[in-house]
Amino acid sequence: MVPVWRRAAGRLNGQVLVGAGALLALALVAWLAPYLAPHGPNDQDLLATLLPPAWAPGGDPAYPLGTDALGQCILSRLIYSARVTVIIATSAPLGAALVGTAAALLAGYCGGRIDWLVMRLVDVWLSFPAIVMALVLMVALGPSIGSVIVAIVLVDWTRFCRVVRSEVLVARQRSYIPAARIAGARHHSVLWRDIVPGLVPTLIALVGIEIGVAVIAESVLSFVGVSVQADVPTWGRMLADGLADVFSAPIGLIAPMLCMVGTVFAASLLGEGLRHLNDAYKQRQGGAA
Repeated sequence: MVPVWRRAAGRLNGQVLVGAGALLALALVAWLAPYLAPHGPNDQDLLATLLPPAWAPGGDPAYPLGTDALGQCILSRLIYSARVTVIIATSAPLGAALVGTAAALLAGYCGGRIDWLVMRLVDVWLSFPAIVMALVLMVALGPSIGSVIVAIVLVDWTRFCRVVRSEVLVARQRSYIPAARIAGARHHSVLWRDIVPGLVPTLIALVGIEIGVAVIAESVLSFVGVSVQADVPTWGRMLADGLADVFSAPIGLIAPMLCMVGTVFAASLLGEGLRHLNDAYKQRQGGAA
C-alpha cells in the first residue's frame, strides 16, 4: 500500500515544489537573519561608501555585495528586508482571503438584494486604481507593517470575493444543499459543512497568486516612502536608494530588484501550480458527480 504522503507528493507538480521551496527558503533566511547577515541592517561605515562587490576590483570581503551611499552592507539589508516581505506575503493574502470569502459567502448564499449590494460594492471598489487606493490608505493609516497589511487587504479582498462568489453560486445549486435544508440543517451549518470545504482548493490557489501581488504592492509602497518606518529595511526602499547611484554602484539597484523578481516568480509558480491542481480537482469532482 502506497503511503499517504507519497500519494500526496505524486499529485504535486514541479511548479508547486519549486515555488513552495523557494518561498520556504526565503522564510528561513528571514528567520535566521541575525545569524546570516554579516552586519546590522543599519550599521554605517562612512569611510566605505559605495563599495563594489567583494569579487570586483576595490571590493572588501567584509561586504560581500558592497555598500550603499551610507556605507551600509547591501547583503545584510537584503537579508533583513526579507523579514518584511515574509510577514506581508503571509498575512496580507490570508486577510484578503478572509474578508473576501466572508463577503462572497454572504452574497452567493443569500442571493437577491444582498448579492446585488455586495457586488455593487465590489464594482465601486474596483473602479478605483489599486495603487492609488493603497497610497491613500497608507497616508491615512501611517507607516507600519500593520498599516501595509491592512491597506493590501482592503484593496485586494474584491479579487477573492468575485471568484469565490461564483463558486458559492455553483455549490448552492447542488442537490445536497436543498436536501440538507429539508433535513433541518441551519444556514450556518450548511455553509460550514457543505459549502466551505469545497472552496478550500480555490482559496489555496488564490492565496498562492496573491502572495506575489502582496510582494509587489509592498515594494511599490516602500519605493515611494509610505510603507514601514524609515529604520526598517525593505527591498522597495533599497531600490529607491540604489536608483540615485545606479551609474556609480549599480549593485545597489540590481540586488534588491533580483530578490523581488525572484520572490514574485516563485509565488507565480506556486500559484500557477496550485491552479492546475485545483482544475484537476474540479474535473475529478465533476466526473464523480
